[in-house]
Amino acid sequence: MEGTFILVITIFVLAMFLGFEVITKVPPTLHTPLMSGSNAISGIAIIGALIGAGAEQTSLASILGIVAVTLATVNVVGGFLVTDRMLKMFVSKRKG
Repeated sequence: MEGTFILVITIFVLAMFLGFEVITKVPPTLHTPLMSGSNAISGIAIIGALIGAGAEQTSLASILGIVAVTLATVNVVGGFLVTDRMLKMFVSKRKG
């Protein structure tokens, strides 16, 4: 039980560092177009977080799963809002 807890925390911390490194390496000019593509990845993260939250291994795993679901959902919604705003920049202002 204790070894599993340490393994899960280790994977969680490594995933945080890896995610931070990947995000900071993306240039600002590419960030907005890549946001729509990252929504699919965040959708997969939501599914994984739901599985983790519902596994009922430990209460800590459920809490971390709920936090992961919340953060991934915020990321997906933010991605759609940014993509929508970006697409509105290309709409013609003339009607008719």
